[in-house]
Amino acid sequence: MVTNPALPVDPQVARIELDGRPLRIQPRVYLLLNKPRGPLSTALDHRGRQTVLDLIGNPRQRLYPAGRLDADTEGLLIITNDGDLTLRLTHPRYGVEKVYEAEVKGRASQRALSQLRQGMVLEDGPTGPARVRVLRSGGQTSRVELSIHSGRKRQVRRMLQAVGHPVMSLVRTRVGPLTLGRLRPGEWRELTQDELASLWREVENAAGAGASAAEDRKQRSKRGCGRQP
Repeated sequence: MVTNPALPVDPQVARIELDGRPLRIQPRVYLLLNKPRGPLSTALDHRGRQTVLDLIGNPRQRLYPAGRLDADTEGLLIITNDGDLTLRLTHPRYGVEKVYEAEVKGRASQRALSQLRQGMVLEDGPTGPARVRVLRSGGQTSRVELSIHSGRKRQVRRMLQAVGHPVMSLVRTRVGPLTLGRLRPGEWRELTQDELASLWREVENAAGAGASAAEDRKQRSKRGCGRQP
């Protein structure tokens, strides 16, 4: 009888039972979906609305999206049953880069781009600096690419709204090293082993960079507190 839930067990060697019945270890699944506009980024909706898992069909394993895209947003979404990877892709401390293309109202101004690059304060707190470049700028609409390292609810839309460029359409084109490639909206495929290895390297590198930055801020704060007025 195991009473310590933190006990490490090698499933390749040990036989693990619950109430006398052997437990089977589910294989890890990693899917890349090009989410279309409409479905919800959740495993189950109690109101019966379409979810991203409905696009996958009837998977044998219990899967869930690693992060969220709101219903009106399209683009790259990872579907998996790996809780560790999901945490690392969604928790702010790991800071994995996410890239979006947005069609916005108005001509993208240098003032707006500067605000996005410096970071801003939204109703739920400050944002980090974003990388921004203009893909197309016209009189009525513009197309911009925005790269961020966090993923608060509707963050990209709220950032662009705050600088005077409401979003008309939004697509996430990249998460870490992963891109949509030739996947059309609604299509999905399994990650290759090379892609998965590259994703884990990105997650670990981002975590290391985030830890170093946090330590630098901590040291600067200590030095600042020691200064004489």
